[in-house]
Amino acid sequence: MSTNGTVLDSKIPAGPLADKWDQHKFNLKLVNPANKRKFNIIVVGTGLAGASAAATLGELGYNVKSFCVQDSPRRAHSIAAQGGINAAKNYQNDGDSIWRLFYDTVKGGDFRAREANVYRLAQVSVNIIDQCAAQGVPFAREYGGLLANRSFGGAQVSRTFYARGQTGQQLLLGAYSAMSRMIGAGKIEMHARTEMLDLVVVDGKARGIISRNLVTGKIERHVADAVLLCTGGYGNAYYLSTNAMASNVTAAYRAHKRGAFFANPCYVQVHPTCIPVHGDSQSKLTLMSESLRNDGRVWVPKAKGDKRHPNDIPDSERYYYLEERYPSFGNLVPRDVASRNAKLVCDDGLGVGETGYAVYLDFRDAIARDGEPVIEQKYGNLFEMYEKITGENPYKEPMRIYPAVHYSMGGLWVDYNLMSNLPGLFVLGEANFSDHGANRLGASALMQGLADGYFVIPATLGGYLATEKLDPVTTDHESFKATENETTERINKLLAVNGSRTVDSFHKELGKVMWDKVGIARNKEGLEQARKEIKAIREEFWQNVKVNGESEDFNLSLEKAGRVADFLEFTELMAHDALLREESCGCHLREEYQTEEGEAKRNDDDFCYAAVWEHNGVGKEWTMHKEDLTFENVELTQRSYK
Repeated sequence: MSTNGTVLDSKIPAGPLADKWDQHKFNLKLVNPANKRKFNIIVVGTGLAGASAAATLGELGYNVKSFCVQDSPRRAHSIAAQGGINAAKNYQNDGDSIWRLFYDTVKGGDFRAREANVYRLAQVSVNIIDQCAAQGVPFAREYGGLLANRSFGGAQVSRTFYARGQTGQQLLLGAYSAMSRMIGAGKIEMHARTEMLDLVVVDGKARGIISRNLVTGKIERHVADAVLLCTGGYGNAYYLSTNAMASNVTAAYRAHKRGAFFANPCYVQVHPTCIPVHGDSQSKLTLMSESLRNDGRVWVPKAKGDKRHPNDIPDSERYYYLEERYPSFGNLVPRDVASRNAKLVCDDGLGVGETGYAVYLDFRDAIARDGEPVIEQKYGNLFEMYEKITGENPYKEPMRIYPAVHYSMGGLWVDYNLMSNLPGLFVLGEANFSDHGANRLGASALMQGLADGYFVIPATLGGYLATEKLDPVTTDHESFKATENETTERINKLLAVNGSRTVDSFHKELGKVMWDKVGIARNKEGLEQARKEIKAIREEFWQNVKVNGESEDFNLSLEKAGRVADFLEFTELMAHDALLREESCGCHLREEYQTEEGEAKRNDDDFCYAAVWEHNGVGKEWTMHKEDLTFENVELTQRSYK
């Protein structure tokens, strides 16, 4: 089922693109400082989006409740981001600008993102760096004292600020310190080791959550005037991904089941530089920063089955496939292009390593040119991590890499104010769909998370609270009681199955279906088969899963079971969305829709829209609403990096 999208109001301001955000902020109603202390805000998640939002709202005077599944906010998955954060500062004087960052992001997303949101992101980016530097984030610096920049995929300028290979960690520590200040001031009430299990909707508005204390198992009710979801992406649907083991879709998906629309779930980014799978017992994959492609050259042997040590293969017998196929961008093509090409050369039998599904990332030439100390200064901790995991020294021989699931461009639908179609439910960072289209450029995730939390939500949340009539609600309201009862029933149902298979075995089976049929490349037959197989796995799960322990206790098996149960429903929507999008764009490659040169072939006449899905019940067809995408400032062209 589909509609023409009349139920969606993106609230994009009128006027010239460059003026939209400033004019919109001016037009938004304000909450005066004395009144801010009257409002209670729930922030779920403490990654860059959640931590920056909680800290900023606390500083403004709001009463904030913050929730995270980790034992500390500083252990959120944002800490794993390595390579950097984009900003249009033009410190290199190499032609960068807000407009160029906007253009690169729209183009990199294969023209499947909103122009207005992307331009605002580029505008705000310059402020993020100033704020983080003032917080003490130790960005790398040039000799003259200016912050250093390096280049990343999808851009021909150097705009990525970094702290060696620990950028996410350092940025999160900055946001965490700001949070800690507000926790100490009593403006943030911190709930660590607590998982949101459902959204409470009262009179059509988001007014709270139901959570579970992961240490005691206690189910709790929390009321608020608005709820902010900052819970990251859903890459762990594939079982093997670069995401932390606890990353999941539960908060977003359960909000979806309460009425929040989900947009573009088929858009999942596969990162080109990850340590390859090494065995059946592996439970996650390790990212090697995209920044390595600045100095590392990607290649495979020209001859199939060449088992020689890479150092023994001369240049004349090496295929530097990205440099040959994309001379303008070379090894710095966007992630979807690099990932797809790695798969192609491996499918052609040119892959390396025991499985044949790996390519080389070689620093020989960079070390010879700049010297080992320079390379160590740039990437030393990444090289150490690689050696600890593989036992191989990348200073002496090439790294072996292969694509892995990394980031979700799809997410809950939000308008220009970052509010979902459910009033009072705001969605920030990777959990929303708004800024990256069909493919995210490297170093843009940290940019979006901090832009949303530090600069966008403080203005737009105030605009909502100043204009919306919010009746007094307590946790004794019938909606809280009913939602808690449903949560308890779901937990009891999981514990009552008492089957013979582990939760992980179902997750692993689902992940293989997703990687094989809803992975780097997709086709109609595979997607139709995936939907059938996902349904079958879900049915067996509810008949044969074994969840040990009790609900009111520390129970990792129960934690995992709830999340996998949600993946088993949500992945069917992912496959359904991919099946209906009969084009190739960005990370969504339909094998039936390619150019003669094997590149993604968009269909702008029929698919230049965001597919926005409404939940109608498990096992029932979703209703699709379309948000048409218009491009008034950037010409729709076939993406080329040659």
